[in-house]
Amino acid sequence: MNWKQRPEGGGRFALWLIRGIALYGGRGLGRLLLYPITLYFLLRRGPERRASRAYLDRVLGRPATLLDVARHIHTFAATILDRVFMLSQRLDRFEVTVHGLDRLHAAMDRGRGVLLLGSHHGSFESLRVLSLARPDADIRVVLDKGQNAAITQLLDALNPKLARGIIDAGQGGTAIVLAIGEAAAQGAVIGLLADRARPGESSIDCDFLGSPAPFPTAPMLIASSLHLPVVLSFGLYRGGRRYDLHFEVFSEGLHIPRGQRGTLLREHVQRYAQRLEHYVRLAPFNWFNFYDFWQTDARTADRPADPAEPAAGARG
Repeated sequence: MNWKQRPEGGGRFALWLIRGIALYGGRGLGRLLLYPITLYFLLRRGPERRASRAYLDRVLGRPATLLDVARHIHTFAATILDRVFMLSQRLDRFEVTVHGLDRLHAAMDRGRGVLLLGSHHGSFESLRVLSLARPDADIRVVLDKGQNAAITQLLDALNPKLARGIIDAGQGGTAIVLAIGEAAAQGAVIGLLADRARPGESSIDCDFLGSPAPFPTAPMLIASSLHLPVVLSFGLYRGGRRYDLHFEVFSEGLHIPRGQRGTLLREHVQRYAQRLEHYVRLAPFNWFNFYDFWQTDARTADRPADPAEPAAGARG
């Protein structure tokens, strides 16, 4: 089963419940409620639990325990809670250590626009700290509004300016490129998550945590066609109020000639996968692709039974 076939993370009700708790009950109460929320997802979302366990087996180098899976889910829930505050511009609540900001500023100062490649690892919202260091920054986010309807509505309620600037990834490929090109011409920083291939989208198998995994080619092709500088962004949640935000220059201006497309495209996508793996190993519980990322059956014959999985005869 691919990621688009799973219900949107948490669902509309859960996201708005977290929003209400965060805004009216405070972050302290919200963090207390993360424990029953984690338990609910641990018990009720079997596919995500199995995907978490399969991933953790790889990154930890040992069989993952149910406690590991719970920690993984809790980390995800914690970043969702903090998203409410970050999108509400309540950044003073957090301790964000920024690495490489001068490199991003240098790319922005060229006035050509910047393609900022993130991932489903850690918190992409932590880049909101950029608004403190660079109030003039125009940040545009590429997001599939149809797939992320609840998040889109939440964003509209918390940060209407950012919501208005969303570039809908659900539109046709040509329209997306034109929209990104228009934003870049205005000097915008365009944020795009580059680790998850949409069903039917062109991808390349790259070595990732020891096995081939599909990574989308579109981000690199867009950067090349628009000749945009590419900067990588990784926001690692470190527990409590602490985040580490890393910026890395990936390319001053990506260029993939048609005659060398196959070779160079594979090299660039693999290099992105390597940098992602570096940060995944730094903060393994920050990985939030809760599906079979490697497109292989995670339940092997010699795999111990999942203690939280009900027996076949107990299912309704």
